[in-house]
Amino acid sequence: MTTPTFDPMDDVSPEQCSQIGLSCGECTQETARHLAAVCKGLRGKAVGQLFVQLYPSSSCAPMHAQFAAYYQDASRAALELEVRPRESFERREVGSMPRRASAAVA
Repeated sequence: MTTPTFDPMDDVSPEQCSQIGLSCGECTQETARHLAAVCKGLRGKAVGQLFVQLYPSSSCAPMHAQFAAYYQDASRAALELEVRPRESFERREVGSMPRRASAAVA
């Protein structure tokens, strides 16, 4: 018996996805979370364009608005958790560093 596979470029139906354990909500939420991790702060049109590129199947179109909402939530959370480099390091005086032996090179 062969295991069904999923190719997002095929014109799939939600029934085909559910046969391999994917729900529309879980799929779009996870994809939106990953997108927000690498592309924070996208605006509505950009999110919509990416949705169409990621989900070219007409069967997925009804999830467009939900994907955008998932993305906005995930992007907001990612921006709030972002660590600013200057705040993340404790300032140290030069004298507090352990001394290391070094050789002069001419």
